[in-house]
Amino acid sequence: MFKAVIIAVLIIILLSLTKGLHFLMKDDDQSKKMVKSLTIRVVLSIFLFLLILFGYWMGWITPNQL
Repeated sequence: MFKAVIIAVLIIILLSLTKGLHFLMKDDDQSKKMVKSLTIRVVLSIFLFLLILFGYWMGWITPNQL
């Protein structure tokens, strides 16, 4: 379940990134759509990082042992 949440957040991050690229290429007026999209991506990336740290702290994910 935890890995599915991580994958879902990664997919949302990629969608936000492509949305920002679309607004960069196609948006002619000086709207804040691109900035909002990229801000969402940064916030989601920080959330994902904290989620991975929390999962490691709880023992849900472990590093590979050689």
